Amino acid sequence: MRFAIVGAGSIGAVHARLLSDLEDELVAVVDTDLERAEQLAAQYGARAYPDAASAYSEVDAVSICLPSALHADAAIEALHAGKHVLVEKPVDITLAAADRLIAAQRRTGLTVSVVSQRRFQEPATRIKQAVADGALGRITSGIVESAFYRPQSYYDGDGWRGTLALDGGGALMNQGIHALDLLVWMLGRPVGVSAQTGRLAHDNIEVEDVAAATITFESGAIGLLLASTAAYPGRPVRLSIHGDRGTAVMDDDRLVALTGADDLGAQSSPRAAHLEQYRDFVAAVAEGRAPAIGLADGRRSLATVLAVYESARLGRPVELQEV
Repeated sequence: MRFAIVGAGSIGAVHARLLSDLEDELVAVVDTDLERAEQLAAQYGARAYPDAASAYSEVDAVSICLPSALHADAAIEALHAGKHVLVEKPVDITLAAADRLIAAQRRTGLTVSVVSQRRFQEPATRIKQAVADGALGRITSGIVESAFYRPQSYYDGDGWRGTLALDGGGALMNQGIHALDLLVWMLGRPVGVSAQTGRLAHDNIEVEDVAAATITFESGAIGLLLASTAAYPGRPVRLSIHGDRGTAVMDDDRLVALTGADDLGAQSSPRAAHLEQYRDFVAAVAEGRAPAIGLADGRRSLATVLAVYESARLGRPVELQEV
């Protein structure tokens, strides 16, 4: 399959490296900064384009690697050009934008997947299977921690990072959404949120660098979330799922606890998982099936993020239907 990457920044460079490890071909890199596009394209034998429309005659699928608030519109443009789409997280920064993209996907019938690569990590898939099989009993709670660190230079180095208009949020929308997505994947449909956010360790940004929330789920289970870019020196994602007959824990990309299992230690890096998501996307296109992670998944995680922000803004619990 021939791919175009739209957005030649740091995330675009990650996707270019991933495609170089697959049998699929990167043939086009699109960026309004043509020099940046040319630099990335030259590394992989691709061509650079200043706009997506010029590139689309050359490709079968598009990876959207732009600032978050541009995701849906760029993905819709690709769908209207007849291209399948893999869009980076979050699906966008508003539910209205996500819904426009969902409508475009339904009209075109093309394949769209949202990057949530942690679902493809072996420890996470083992825990999900244990939940589905009832091995942990009734799921009662889950805890996820995304305690990262980003220096001030991280926000200063890109004009869009840390802005409400383009980033849409901070430690949760940009980084912690991966961890939140795991919690939602394990525990089901979230229905209510009580949250607080803060901007404690960074200057000249419009978004949070710490977010904490209690999330209630339709099943009655309760989830706890911490997302931060102000936790020096930073820790790997940690996920704990508790049931009335067992517990499972993933820490530092390893399965470190699973009641009833005697083969702990399963490990999978986010990069390896990212490759698996690409393989799933390509297979979904080839087989005419839905990808493992679709737009409904991306929308649900986005809605939960927005509920966290709304609860923090109002200073009270909110129902997801309020968002």
